[in-house]
Amino acid sequence: MVDLNVEMTELWGALGAPPAGRPHVIQFISARRGEGTSTVAREFARFTSRRAGRKTWLIDLDLDSPSQFREIAADPNRFGPLGPPVAASPDGSTFFTVQPPAPRAEGGVWPDSKFLTGHSVGGPNLWITRFNREALRGRQQAHVIPSADYWRALRKHAEIIVVDSPSLDRSQSGPSLAQHMDQTVMVVSADQPDVRQPAMLRDALTAAGGRCAGMFFNKVSVTPPAFLKAILP
Repeated sequence: MVDLNVEMTELWGALGAPPAGRPHVIQFISARRGEGTSTVAREFARFTSRRAGRKTWLIDLDLDSPSQFREIAADPNRFGPLGPPVAASPDGSTFFTVQPPAPRAEGGVWPDSKFLTGHSVGGPNLWITRFNREALRGRQQAHVIPSADYWRALRKHAEIIVVDSPSLDRSQSGPSLAQHMDQTVMVVSADQPDVRQPAMLRDALTAAGGRCAGMFFNKVSVTPPAFLKAILP
């Protein structure tokens, strides 16, 4: 079991702990796969919903291999039981599109929002999205789109929106949405000696209009070397 309560408390304070009633969208992303971004995002969402008392949505942006729902479902003792599926879009907007669209028997096509469900986690304060990848048919593929509509709509229903983005070496989803995030936290393994890839990620996020809040060094028992701190903006 991963226990990052102390680290999450420090991160919450470092991000500025937005005032109650002011919706805030925070993206977590790494330069390379395997840095532990999903674990950090999941623990931060748990912290804000329980310790900080904020209504939190955890959005899994990895449409090719979504894991957050599976990880939370596998540990009900820690996170609490999952609630039944509900619509995860307040107004029918989504952060992705499914192409080619699936035709409906009665005419028209299935809306993209039908592929996304939301589930409460251990109570009313924490919610998680689940992309129903098994519903794709034939040549259908899902792609993240750089629209602000979904994030604008969800802000009316959540205080904290935690976005778990796939690493930059797998997807451009994080940078494409960076301008719609209030803050982006870059996750770096504390024993990562190469600063070039995190620096490239920072530059990509900044070029896309994102606001980099800084780095979270995973495996925080290891002291991050000074040269890694030095690349922070």
